[in-house]
Amino acid sequence: MLRISEVKLPLDHTDADLSRAILETLSIGAEDLLRFSIFKRSYDARKKSQILLIYQLDVTLTETAEKAVTAASPNLPRAGTIVGTRVGASPDTSYKFAAQVPDSFPDANQQRPIIIGFGPCGILAALILAQMGLKPIVVERGQEVRQRTQDTWGFWRKRKLNAESNVQFGEGGAGTFSDGKLWSQVKDRRHLGRKVLNEFVIAGAPEEILTDSRPHIGTFKLVSMVENMRAEIIRLGGEIRFDQRVESVLRDDESENKTEDKSVSKGQITGITLSNGDTLHSRHIILAIGHSARDSFQMLLDHGVYIEPKPFSIGYRIEHPQSTIDKARFGAQAGHPVLGAAEYKLVHHCKSGRSVYSFCMCPGGTVVAATSEEGRVVTNGMSQYSRNERNANAAIVVGIDPEQDFPEHPLAGIDLQRELESLAYKLGGENYNAPAQLVGDFLKDRPSTALGSVTPSYKPGITLGDLSKALPEFAVAAIREAIPEFDRQIKGYAMADAILTGVETRTSAPICIKRDRDYESVNTRGLYPAGEGAGYAGGILSAAIDGIKVAEALALDILKVPRAES
Repeated sequence: MLRISEVKLPLDHTDADLSRAILETLSIGAEDLLRFSIFKRSYDARKKSQILLIYQLDVTLTETAEKAVTAASPNLPRAGTIVGTRVGASPDTSYKFAAQVPDSFPDANQQRPIIIGFGPCGILAALILAQMGLKPIVVERGQEVRQRTQDTWGFWRKRKLNAESNVQFGEGGAGTFSDGKLWSQVKDRRHLGRKVLNEFVIAGAPEEILTDSRPHIGTFKLVSMVENMRAEIIRLGGEIRFDQRVESVLRDDESENKTEDKSVSKGQITGITLSNGDTLHSRHIILAIGHSARDSFQMLLDHGVYIEPKPFSIGYRIEHPQSTIDKARFGAQAGHPVLGAAEYKLVHHCKSGRSVYSFCMCPGGTVVAATSEEGRVVTNGMSQYSRNERNANAAIVVGIDPEQDFPEHPLAGIDLQRELESLAYKLGGENYNAPAQLVGDFLKDRPSTALGSVTPSYKPGITLGDLSKALPEFAVAAIREAIPEFDRQIKGYAMADAILTGVETRTSAPICIKRDRDYESVNTRGLYPAGEGAGYAGGILSAAIDGIKVAEALALDILKVPRAES
């Protein structure tokens, strides 16, 4: 099988045009093409008057034709082909298990690994371990996904927060209440992302996520897929315990290796104690707790696990009419069913040296209340699969650095997050309303007193005022500088009636639980920090990929199999 990349065709091409492009690219006759499939499809909208679809295609030819094309491939593309195409062998994207538990393996039940957290990272880690035959035990502080959904919508509608079952905590992780994006910029030479997508399809996701260059699922669809993955883990011998917060980790220090440098002094994880009083013993534990498990970060630090502060970002959510973004990105083709709701990704490097960028853009979505702690306001974005809500929203955030902005101690970034979230709660009226301001008023440094043409989507509600009070001065100045620059790229971005809602503080974990090349904590053997909460992922797909990598490393250690270089 051969793969052809960079095949570009007009937006309204036919199936016959796609077949013809293959024949022209390879300089073969129709009788030589046995079949083809779309591996990936994206679009190029840089010229709004000539939007192109870009394909990667897997093609099967007759034996004679494939030999001829392969022999000529160093010289492709050649006369008569479509400019910019590339031809090569189709890579093997199937997943290869790192190991499998042999029937004769002793003490399989006594060496069951534990996974803390059941978001994308924990789910894929548990699924891989279960598929290998290692029967993991999963501990999740929140509720199963349907109860969690009821609790979350209850907060949005009635302002009653369940601190253990909300946007941040519970089965499916924070990604459940998001746009459900399933793409990432991580380097993936082993095609682990394909494994993740295949598992989502098996669990009920539409097959188009396998071919869309920027696949997404949406909240409602994710719920049933998460349930199906859980059922498969249990079918394979895994165990899921909900409503169980980890109170402490059991860690044996090795006194002969103790040094002043906590990142060097080694210990061994031996188990965990739970909020119901149970103790689970294991020397192999995956830590997939997500970026908002602040009490867990403190507990780990108190028990000697090495943690470092790391950069993260703070800012607001910005809402525009989706039609404005569609028109700016697609021109006359706005609304075309193949293109769907338009997305954007923006970056501006400020004169101050700070960077402002868009994050977690949700086409046709809503801004949601995402706090996990009483008396605090946090925003996030969410879309359904259809992406057909009136507004587009995205975080517009400023990068901050521990050395410059929160240098006091490893968890100082959490202190800063809490300070800003508490301030937002106060500015919103101390009833979980979020403070908000029209973009035009924000740029002119005056409070907003009335809405314009854009209706904010945040629930429970918003309180208009002055958002410059919600963030440090440097962040406010940077965002004010960036918005007009973004308007140069997306006409209408600085529209006066667009809405800013505060605050966005949970872009990523403000800490990193450092690990070594074998994916273990640098100072606690058998503890495998993973995903967003440990500082090694950002988004559903990258967190799931990291879960696979960590699960493989743990399995190889249990089975005493040497780890191959990846």
